[in-house]
Amino acid sequence: MTATLETPAPVAGTRPADGAPRRWLGLSAILAATLLNLLDSTVVNVAAPAIRADLGGSFSALQWTAAGYTLALAVALLTGGRLGDMFGRRPVLLAGAAAFTAMSAACAFAWSPESLIAARVAQGLCAAVMIPQGFGLIRDLFGAHTGKAFALFGPVIGLATILGPVVAGLLIDADLFGTGWRAIFLVNVPVGAYALIVGARALPAPSAADRSGGLDVSGMLLGGLGMSMLVYPSSRAASSAGGLVARAARRIVPRPGPVRPAPAAPRPPGTDAAGQAERVRSRAYSSGVLFVVVFFGAIAGFSLATGLFLQLGLGYTPLAASLAMSSWAAGAFAGSAFSGMTMARLGRRILHLGLLLMLAGLAALYAVFEAAGTGVGGWHLAAPLLLFGAGMGMIFVPLFDVIVADIADHEVGSGSAALESVQQLGASLGIAVLGTVFFGAVGAPVAGRFAAPAALEAAEQVTVLTAGLTAAAFLVAFLLPRRARAH
Repeated sequence: MTATLETPAPVAGTRPADGAPRRWLGLSAILAATLLNLLDSTVVNVAAPAIRADLGGSFSALQWTAAGYTLALAVALLTGGRLGDMFGRRPVLLAGAAAFTAMSAACAFAWSPESLIAARVAQGLCAAVMIPQGFGLIRDLFGAHTGKAFALFGPVIGLATILGPVVAGLLIDADLFGTGWRAIFLVNVPVGAYALIVGARALPAPSAADRSGGLDVSGMLLGGLGMSMLVYPSSRAASSAGGLVARAARRIVPRPGPVRPAPAAPRPPGTDAAGQAERVRSRAYSSGVLFVVVFFGAIAGFSLATGLFLQLGLGYTPLAASLAMSSWAAGAFAGSAFSGMTMARLGRRILHLGLLLMLAGLAALYAVFEAAGTGVGGWHLAAPLLLFGAGMGMIFVPLFDVIVADIADHEVGSGSAALESVQQLGASLGIAVLGTVFFGAVGAPVAGRFAAPAALEAAEQVTVLTAGLTAAAFLVAFLLPRRARAH
């Protein structure tokens, strides 16, 4: 879903590349590998209706086509980072990129929903091997000039976020050589080939490795089983509970009343200041984990439901749906730029400001649904989604720096990596829960389409639930550190 701009210190396993031209060529290979993940983490939101029309299958299979990728990425991300430490960042990134490209071709030639889901899970595992190497390689390439690389890296990621869904819509609508939706995976092949060829020539070669400790394969497998058992029941439970919760939320007008603070727990005797600070840090990080799950779950689930509403409910083409949602990505780009300039001064307050903008966008969107009904069009959605995207973008850049602000220096790398894994888990949960609420409310399709009034009702329910999750994130944010970590 997102890429966090971590700048880890150099470790054993790489030698800096010499020569400015080679550095920038190496950066282009890293960007290509990063774009593979960015595009494939969201592309199914645009292509889902076309995939189902071609391959058939249930709506649950559509959810797993999206969630399977992020879930596999969450499970293997930490292991992928460890592989880079053990065998060197360049060979591991190249191996991951080669496997990712092959799995993209497998997705393009899928013959059934099950084969596509399997290939998407494999794609996620390959991305987990490839992605953790990128930021360390940038540091190895540029050394003290790393800031110059990240000055380019951030805007390119932002532009990819905006243009990616539009390009996906163009490819599906163009139906080049009869490929239809399969083109969104085939386009990965030349991008992956570029990353492989240029990366092999320009990225720094490994010089040493740290293989002490080995790999925790059993831990990864147990983690994968646990995450899958969390996502699957969530999707099942949401089908029965989600509609009731959303309808209740729409009818209840909260009345302000006195808030009684919980009594403070007595401090155990003998507790020193260091122990107290350690518990505060632990609580802040745990709260950050909760924030990440709720925030990214809301975004991923809302994105999938909105794309389905436009295409299966209102009959938009993939390109028209992408253009209707483009103000969302444009807002995210602007919000990211704003938070990048102000995060050092505003700290945690930038998170609250972003969440308030997201809530304003969701409230405006709900008002548009109520006013325009099934006649809602792309221009109706532009302003609400722009607000929502701007608020979302304000949170992307500073979030991890705020969460890890109070933890020890030697724990920042592992803490940030764990948050990236949790981010993918949150996205999978959001797709499972909000996607199931949407399908549970919309009823049975007729000739591949939902009845527009039912689709509108389902979209309203998802909007209300997304607003509830955003409000929950707003409250959790008060438990995070006040300032962002200084780099």
